[in-house]
Amino acid sequence: MSAPSERTRLALAVLGTAVALGIAGDILLRATPWGLNALLCTVGLVAAAAWTARRRGTAVSGDAPWLAATALLLGSNFAARDSTFLRAFDAIGLAIVFSLAALSLQGVGLRGRQAWEYVRAALAAAVSACVGIFLLVGREVAWTELPRRGGGRLPQARAAAVGALLALPLLLVFGGLFASADAVFRNLAVNLLDIDLAAATSHTFFTAFLTALAAGYLWGALLRPAPPPAASEASRFTLGIVPVGTALGLLDLLFLFFVVIQLRYLFGGAELVQGATGLTYAEYARRGFFELVTASALVLPILLAAEWALRREPHAAQRAFRYLAGLLLVLLAVVMASALRRMQLYVDEFGLSEIRLYSSAFMVYLAGVFVWFGWTALRGRPRRFAFGALVQGFAVLAGLHLLNPDAFIVRTNLERPAAHRPFDAAYAASLSADAVPTLLAALPRLDETEQCRAARRLLSRWGPARGRDHDDWRNWNLARERARAAVREHAASLRALLCTEANR
Repeated sequence: MSAPSERTRLALAVLGTAVALGIAGDILLRATPWGLNALLCTVGLVAAAAWTARRRGTAVSGDAPWLAATALLLGSNFAARDSTFLRAFDAIGLAIVFSLAALSLQGVGLRGRQAWEYVRAALAAAVSACVGIFLLVGREVAWTELPRRGGGRLPQARAAAVGALLALPLLLVFGGLFASADAVFRNLAVNLLDIDLAAATSHTFFTAFLTALAAGYLWGALLRPAPPPAASEASRFTLGIVPVGTALGLLDLLFLFFVVIQLRYLFGGAELVQGATGLTYAEYARRGFFELVTASALVLPILLAAEWALRREPHAAQRAFRYLAGLLLVLLAVVMASALRRMQLYVDEFGLSEIRLYSSAFMVYLAGVFVWFGWTALRGRPRRFAFGALVQGFAVLAGLHLLNPDAFIVRTNLERPAAHRPFDAAYAASLSADAVPTLLAALPRLDETEQCRAARRLLSRWGPARGRDHDDWRNWNLARERARAAVREHAASLRALLCTEANR
């Protein structure tokens, strides 16, 4: 029999690599919260994709190196920061990077792609990860090409597996007879077969699940045919300027009406707001921020859809769209300024929190995206928009990591006047390990009650009494290690604060 084809050998290599990744993932990712293990799994997937692409001889696009570097940086953040929000955003970022890497591994460049092509790539990567294992095993591997006899490793392994299956009922029968005949043999057999079935089942399922995901992703990235370039250009669908212009014009009027109210009340001073609404300035600012964030975010897909629907229209129709869209962006800038102003007043009154910080960061990202949309899509260069928006998203995420949000929240709340609400030490101590060094340094500035609250929470979460129950080489994290070291160093003074509270 002739040797297996190159495609079959490549599919078997992908399957073997996926099995190795599945076993490694089961060993590493069971230790939570994730830290070093997330980085190691990211390194493994990047290395597997690079090795398989090289084995296949794929001419990857020029975006592959920076996508790999971005994935490794995102993975390393799990070992550096402890913020729950940042880790969630890093996980989303990894999903985006690997979905786009699937295009790059097929030789497709990312620059000059429409936003919907990025969305299609993400959906295709998700579908491939879920069902690709079945196509890999059922279609890519030509099982009839594999040797059935001979001295190769595969036939020998198949023969050994068949022999083990034949021996299983015999072992059970004779083993049962021997166990009944001799108590010592029975005890030894029971001890040898003392297996935690629940744990074994869990490991088997998790390994199989990770193997299927890895195999499906690698199949979609390296063996599935690349998507046809610019498939949307073949479509002649167009909606026309009349319905699109009418919709945008009415939307402009609504935004204009809201902007007039905002200019009068939110920027008009506390007395005007209280007289018109009966609310304090802070209460007025508190209401509606997240609604404004949602409204701002919804404008982007509307404008992208309108631009796509008019791509076949004459130049005059597209010029009318740009005027209407430009007016909407100007009005939206006032709405976003209103939202950020509300958040500023809200923070001045109630302090900074995680959700308020990340919502503000999202608004900053949206502002940059809308400026970029005006600079590209509204100037007749829509294909430059998606890549720039993607880069801006990763830039904002990198800025958040450099800012160290939880420590920044503690510093901000310490610096604000305590005229209305004092510093909430219990909330500060409930933040991630990133905030612990900053909070410890600020303890002498707090009153005795807040010192006691912070000390109790810090000792309960990071003190020596916790032992090392959350420490494992697999989920090692720099921020958590520093937090435990700092609390151990100040343990005596923290306990003294607890004693002070007990004596009052």
